Amino acid sequence: MAPTTATAAAVGTKATALGVAACERDVEKLEFIEDKTRNFDAEQVRVLAEILARNNGAEYLRRHGMEGRTDRLAFKACVPVVTYEDLRPEIERIANGDRSNIISSHPITEFLTSSGTSAGERKLMPTIEDELNRRQMLYSLLMPVMNLYVPGLDKGKGLYFLFIKSETKTPGGLPARPVLTSYYKSDHFKHRPYDPYNVYTSPTAAILCTDSFQSMYSQMLCGLVARAEVLRPDAGLADLVEAECGKESWEGIITRVWPNTKYLDVIVTGAMAQYIPTLKYYSGGLPMACTMYASSECYFGLNLRPMCDPSEVSYTIMPNMGYFELLPHDPDAVPPSRDDPPPRLLDLADAEVGRDYELVITTYAGLCRYRVGDILHVTGFHNAAPQFRFVRRKNVLLSVDSDKTDEAELQAAVERAARLLAPYDAAIAEYTSQADATTIPGHYVVYWELMVREGGASPDAAVFERCCLEMEEALNAVYRQGRNGDAIGPLEIRVVRGGTFEEVMDYAISRGASINQYKAPRCVSFGPIIELLNSRVVSSHFSPACPTYSPHKK
Repeated sequence: MAPTTATAAAVGTKATALGVAACERDVEKLEFIEDKTRNFDAEQVRVLAEILARNNGAEYLRRHGMEGRTDRLAFKACVPVVTYEDLRPEIERIANGDRSNIISSHPITEFLTSSGTSAGERKLMPTIEDELNRRQMLYSLLMPVMNLYVPGLDKGKGLYFLFIKSETKTPGGLPARPVLTSYYKSDHFKHRPYDPYNVYTSPTAAILCTDSFQSMYSQMLCGLVARAEVLRPDAGLADLVEAECGKESWEGIITRVWPNTKYLDVIVTGAMAQYIPTLKYYSGGLPMACTMYASSECYFGLNLRPMCDPSEVSYTIMPNMGYFELLPHDPDAVPPSRDDPPPRLLDLADAEVGRDYELVITTYAGLCRYRVGDILHVTGFHNAAPQFRFVRRKNVLLSVDSDKTDEAELQAAVERAARLLAPYDAAIAEYTSQADATTIPGHYVVYWELMVREGGASPDAAVFERCCLEMEEALNAVYRQGRNGDAIGPLEIRVVRGGTFEEVMDYAISRGASINQYKAPRCVSFGPIIELLNSRVVSSHFSPACPTYSPHKK
């Protein structure tokens, strides 16, 4: 519980609407959050007008009748909602060296690369120099919020694993690199002011090492040395690490080696939720903090309750980061045709609690009404600012016939099947999938890499067959109807040997992916990755029966 105002005054801190600030600097940051979220829609109007005024000379806005106009109504009436494919010609012109004001009146200084798609393609997101200031501003809000919940962070250091990726150049000479590489190589990060509440064990030189494996080793070594406070040979520490790591079980290894650890700073929303059991196992049940919501296109907001349970994480959108709109999302709706009128978008202030929406953004760098592809669920409001739970990416992962299985549904099916492995002290360490059209009919293939605890026994074939059927029972009615006919073949689980997904990650990194942003793809269609997975299969299992289906039930 936060201290009372009287207690706060006694220790030299100040009570704010969000809680008792740890220091005067935090007061300013917390009051900034309150000011922006109280005046959310007015701030959004201001941000949109500023973006349109700054980019008034851009070709894209002129083309859509917005030259000299900055009002919201005209913007909504004139500017279309677009996807990456719609903007690809403009992006390629910039990448190839066209320096005219194509989408922005400010020079495009670099491209930020996305973490990639199931087909192995990375998107290029244009950005401008002063975007770093907005990102830095959002970063500066994280620790003042965390300090409300975790006291004493100024008494120690944080072991963060931060990595950069060697950048490439576009044909026109602009850098193309992941957003975190851009930030860590910037003066904003390298010359950041000292903050006693946010001190890293990793020196900047280790973070800026382009060899991710050498960087990982150096950062882990510095994290271990920091446990002994002084940089010198420490035989006792070496013996302790060797003894702990040599024990039969690594359960709770984090708190065994670092007993004063307060929390884990991780991303465990959306598809990353699958790692929660693993993190609990190795951390001994430490709290998991999800602090911010960001992408290559834009930084969006932060979690004002960072110590909440991972299932309750909601992000509060900060209205000064860009202009945001919402596209109502109905998974059962018929896809629009070319003749249908354009979709009607809502302002964030008009969001309805309990509804799902796709996020649409307009950025200072020149993206206008761009569909990010994230599906968000409105959980409530902080002041006038909507709060969202990240649900999933919009794209459909698997489809063989008329079925459509998305990321969230696949994750739920995997979790349901994984319960059958618990009696064997086994768990799913990693997974991905593909829609195999080489068979008639086509069928879903799910690749599993298992983690079996010490003393556990690998499940037999019958268990995996039950897992196949359990997954199918968890999928939607359209899938189950197709399985009960002749449209979809039995679901297949292919168990791969340990370390396979690390090889997949290595392959992705070798092709330019960032280790910071890398996420194991939940569906793959890229030939070399499928070949790699198939070459590591140790056993294959099919669903032994059709899942239940009734036309009267979903």
